[in-house]
Amino acid sequence: MTIELKTVDIKPLRQTYAHVARHIGGDKTASRYQEGMMGAQPETNFHYRPTWDPAHQIFDASRSAIRMESWYVLKDPRQYYYASWATARARQQDTMESNFEFVESRRMIDRMPADVAKHALDVLVPLRHAAWGANMNNAQVCALGYGTAFTAAAMFHAMDNLGVAQYLTRLALAVAGPEVLDAGRHAWLEHPAWQPLRHYVEDTFVVVDPVELFIAQNLALDGLLYPLVYDRFVDERIALGGGSAIAMLTAFMPEWHNESKRWVDAVVKTMAAESEDNKALLAHWTRDWAGRAFAALQPVAELAFPTHAPEVLDAVREQFQTRISKLDIAL
Repeated sequence: MTIELKTVDIKPLRQTYAHVARHIGGDKTASRYQEGMMGAQPETNFHYRPTWDPAHQIFDASRSAIRMESWYVLKDPRQYYYASWATARARQQDTMESNFEFVESRRMIDRMPADVAKHALDVLVPLRHAAWGANMNNAQVCALGYGTAFTAAAMFHAMDNLGVAQYLTRLALAVAGPEVLDAGRHAWLEHPAWQPLRHYVEDTFVVVDPVELFIAQNLALDGLLYPLVYDRFVDERIALGGGSAIAMLTAFMPEWHNESKRWVDAVVKTMAAESEDNKALLAHWTRDWAGRAFAALQPVAELAFPTHAPEVLDAVREQFQTRISKLDIAL
């Protein structure tokens, strides 16, 4: 008996989902990112307006003064949907676990000068609360923003900030012990050096416009805080002073910031390119919040760099202004 095998090419009736095709320009083969993000925002058939905000629908683009013809143009250059984001963070978590194991197994913390360890804890531990504030703010951006391409990335960003807070907690426990967490909380609530930054963070909790909140937290504050603390303080002062263990235990933070600012910059640049009104409003928000953030970080810089805080702050501000100049918003 002869059996003849043939290959049958079955042409699909369509390449992707209809709601995705509307956003990618026709029936084309969509990437996993596009199928996970494009057109996923509910738009119709809402049963009622939220009782806590009856002026708006549950999902309502008018909550922001920024106007976009399509909110799905705010694409994430990292192409993160849940699976790709979780995979990337899992790899980074493995690296951080190896760092903690390396530091602990070689007793690098015991070999660190006591004054360097104390200085690192004084600056880093209170920032747990700033990272928690960033988590809350990005969750709010997700809740009140519009378009899954924008809001899903904001929720990933929220969880990343929770991870930052957890790494700082774990660092404190590894270097000193539980009592240093209480000391950090007390400093955040009472120490004069932290009150301007605490004031800034708490003020952002009541920002109504989700895009303004995005600017205040992710562009203005993080754009100044991360270079100041993790690039300048940890890498240049603590590590060079014998605290290389601290640099290893905070390695995630500068790596994450350098990655995530690609998304922040892409969002701002795309919004600014939409209209002159958007550009003017984004410039206004960035100018105001960046000015406040710079002032709030001055006493933190003095705590971190007792002898040359103004020079370090000026360098950080110049770096920030160079970044802003590439986003097509004139401050």
